[in-house]
Amino acid sequence: MSDPVAYRTLLQDLDRWSGDVQRRHPGVIPCRAGCSACCHGPFDISALDSALVLAAVRSLPPEQQAEVMAVARDQVEEMADLEPHWKSPWDIATLGEDRFDALCDAMADEPCPLLDPEGRCRIYEDRPLVCRVMGVPMATAHDTLDNACPIIDLHPDYAALPPQLFDLAAFEQTEQVLAAETTGRETTIAHLLVGSLKFEVVHSMGRCNIFLRSPPRKRLPDDTNRPAGADPGTETGSL
Repeated sequence: MSDPVAYRTLLQDLDRWSGDVQRRHPGVIPCRAGCSACCHGPFDISALDSALVLAAVRSLPPEQQAEVMAVARDQVEEMADLEPHWKSPWDIATLGEDRFDALCDAMADEPCPLLDPEGRCRIYEDRPLVCRVMGVPMATAHDTLDNACPIIDLHPDYAALPPQLFDLAAFEQTEQVLAAETTGRETTIAHLLVGSLKFEVVHSMGRCNIFLRSPPRKRLPDDTNRPAGADPGTETGSL
């Protein structure tokens, strides 16, 4: 298992690069809290990203967890209608790049499950890698990555911003080392959450209680001490 601190530190290197670009070009880059133009449609996240996202969602208040999961479940159902043969654990590699791209295009207007009603990311400090490379065109030693911001044409100075140099090779080398120590798959945020945080939200006396469902198991002798009607496959608590 890779060190989540090491991956977070790597992502912060990318954040510093982006922040430096913004300081060198004040007022040019329109990215700000509440701008969610690039936060719509499904997108792939790595196993490294998944670990950070899950930990961040588990730290949210129960009411926010419930809101996130409601959106995630709806999107998983919609994706199941579009790709009925794509099953858990929803590995993008099994679906294929072309079919996944078509799926993303079909759901391009769907907001990320992690957006709040004001369009802010609920887990901004732990957002995935792909979210951090949006908004600034990147120049590497051998290639150029275009700015994929969907509202770039609304800002002429922003559209004219030249690619900014970044040592992507060194970044990816470290990322590959960390990924080799991590088990998992590329999937979407909605599939990650639904597959990893299966729960039912029960509202009782104005409180939002989370019930985590564990796999069914055989009744053990000490289960005879459980209260009548208790479900041995249910645990209560926070995520």
